[in-house]
Amino acid sequence: MPLHMTKIAFQSESAATLRDWLEGHGQAGEGGEARLTTRYLPKRHEEMAGGSLYWVLAHQIVGRSPLLGFEARPDGRQWIRLAPRLIPVVPRPKRAHQGWRYLAHEDAPPDMGDGEGGDMLPDQLAADLGRLGLI
Repeated sequence: MPLHMTKIAFQSESAATLRDWLEGHGQAGEGGEARLTTRYLPKRHEEMAGGSLYWVLAHQIVGRSPLLGFEARPDGRQWIRLAPRLIPVVPRPKRAHQGWRYLAHEDAPPDMGDGEGGDMLPDQLAADLGRLGLI
């Protein structure tokens, strides 16, 4: 089973703005991928083949983007290469953290619906339903 990672959707106001950012970067001439910058290559990066980056927004994991790999930048930092799409998942509470964190496959929330990036619940509704344990 692949290893995943979580990351805060910094400066995203909602899942819709996160989706717009991902899709916008995928069409911006970067070979159909979105890229994030991190200081260091994860030590367990080889275990992440076939994994995803799970996005945390308002203390909830709200979606995932498939990981395409990692690439060294000229300045010594690393790019996290992502498929430019947001696949909604069943929201799950997650504390805020800096940078990224590993997420074991068995701890990852399941995809919502068909997993093909369909409609997501409004952020506040998803957060409220998640806190009540209804989703």
